[in-house]
Amino acid sequence: MIRPARAEDADALATLECDAFAADAWSLGQVEDELASATRHVIVAESGGHIVGYGAISIAGDVADLTRIVIADSQRRAGVASALLVSLHNAAGQAGVARILLEVAESNVDARAFYAAHGYAELSRRRDYYASGDDALVLGRAL
Repeated sequence: MIRPARAEDADALATLECDAFAADAWSLGQVEDELASATRHVIVAESGGHIVGYGAISIAGDVADLTRIVIADSQRRAGVASALLVSLHNAAGQAGVARILLEVAESNVDARAFYAAHGYAELSRRRDYYASGDDALVLGRAL
């Protein structure tokens, strides 16, 4: 089940962050800020009463930045990320967004393939963007 995130979800989302991103994870405070922001749309995926993933976009006019899709290891390749992404696309479209942008680590081959399968194309590169030294690829797609 996908639903809007709530303030009380912050601890679970921060745990998912740490598990998925290690050095690049958002802190609990950053997650709380994301949940409290009026320009953010954050959703969670639940299974068996537990949060197994979440996604977030930041909307500015007719452009949205996909800031996160995080999935628990146990739920990867089960369609959770796709369900979250489709839900975020729908929310962005309802908000009048015409284009979505995101950054992905160049070394994250699985994520790059996932986004390509959902219509995203590479627009540019940000050198040494991540703490690991990885470049970020800026991807985008029209809605």
